[in-house]
Amino acid sequence: MSRIGRRTRLALGLVTAGITGAGVLLAPASPAQAARQVNWDVLAKCESGGRWHINTGNGYYGGLQFSRSTWKANGGGKYAPTADRATKAEQIKVATKLYKKRGLKPWPVCGKKPGVYKKAGTGKKVKAVKGTYVVKSGDTLAKIAKKYKIKGGWKTLYRLNKDRLDSPSVIYVGQRLRLK
Repeated sequence: MSRIGRRTRLALGLVTAGITGAGVLLAPASPAQAARQVNWDVLAKCESGGRWHINTGNGYYGGLQFSRSTWKANGGGKYAPTADRATKAEQIKVATKLYKKRGLKPWPVCGKKPGVYKKAGTGKKVKAVKGTYVVKSGDTLAKIAKKYKIKGGWKTLYRLNKDRLDSPSVIYVGQRLRLK
């Protein structure tokens, strides 16, 4: 082995490092990382006071304060020209896409606030308060309607919350729904 030249050792070292690096990059995310969910309401409360349709004229729009270019680059243009003109659910869809690419880096201050990540599997039951219900993991409109004996089932629940929901099949953890 002592006969291997310096260039050969260097080349072997680079190949080994490349293979190791590729293995790390291609490895699946850890369960803890994959299970992390952003509490968009907490982030929006910090960014915009929780006002999803805000436009203060500072070049950032909506509850999560998207710039026009970031909004469009992440698919927001199919919903509205700027985030303040989109629904909360649409803003969350775009934010989720951005989060998958960059984590919480686009929200450097508010992304570090306590409560931004939801605790997975706490098992805590969320009760309806004054005719509302906060969506938890695993919920569907049908399950919620059945649990609270909503006459007309999921269709009625969807109709009651049509201003908050884009589709009866898409609800988000932490979202507050009307039951009456």
